[in-house]
Amino acid sequence: MSEATIGVIGGSGLYAMEGLQVRDEQRLETPFGAPSDAYVLGELEGVRVAFLARHGRGHRLMPSELNFRANLFGFKLLGVERILSVSAVGSMRRRYAPTDVVIPDQFFDRTRHRPDTFFGDGLVAHVSLADPVCPALLDLLAAAAESAGATVHRGGTYLCMEGPQFSTRAESHVYRAWGVDVIGMTNLQEAKLAREAEICYGTLAMVTDYDCWHQEEDDVEVHAVLEVLRQNAAMGQAIVRRAVAALAAGEAGDCACRDALRYALITDPAAVPAATRRRLAPIVGRYLGEANEEGSGA
Repeated sequence: MSEATIGVIGGSGLYAMEGLQVRDEQRLETPFGAPSDAYVLGELEGVRVAFLARHGRGHRLMPSELNFRANLFGFKLLGVERILSVSAVGSMRRRYAPTDVVIPDQFFDRTRHRPDTFFGDGLVAHVSLADPVCPALLDLLAAAAESAGATVHRGGTYLCMEGPQFSTRAESHVYRAWGVDVIGMTNLQEAKLAREAEICYGTLAMVTDYDCWHQEEDDVEVHAVLEVLRQNAAMGQAIVRRAVAALAAGEAGDCACRDALRYALITDPAAVPAATRRRLAPIVGRYLGEANEEGSGA
């Protein structure tokens, strides 16, 4: 039986979920190691929800230290079908002001050190990432944000940088020339892995500051960001509560996320090593089953 159907990932400033009636916590071990923290399981708006603090409670993990594969695999083990992500971002556009909410529909990768696929070790898959955000969740999150009274921007490109340092001014100007809208350090790997795990994924990009391209504003300083983080955390929770209620009411549209692997697995099933088949069973079991396991090697 599923522990939760909806997962919530809390980013910088959001380490707990107000209104979540906690039932228990689970610390999971996955084939990829330990997730960032325990999954907090409970009910929100009458729906089973699993909450995970992306950076760990107390903000102990840098973006480059996050075990994205363990985090997403853990949600899969819990039975999660949709993930609502909340993240702090910098603005690359004058019209996106601090405390605004952007619902990105595209990502651009500027990371360097991060494992971002479940596959390998004898099993090859190529999922489509042309549209990396679930379109149904994008619409639902935008509606929930508007209902909560946020200033909402639907769509846009999120550039995912390595960090933990903020951008140089030269980088910031180049990114703007590329046409990106917000900049953050975490969401791209989550979107990729959610697609491989056939989990719907959508994100609330909560603007904390203008990146350093905006020379009329002060350069990014942590103390200023923290104050906006506190305001954004309250708004993010209000939006998530509305989004969960809408999901419970069946207001999400159709999408293809849950069948993302149907035509993506390239390896002959008979050639998949038994150890890989067992490790990825929660993700690929519906396609590979148990057939040919004895003859597939170790």
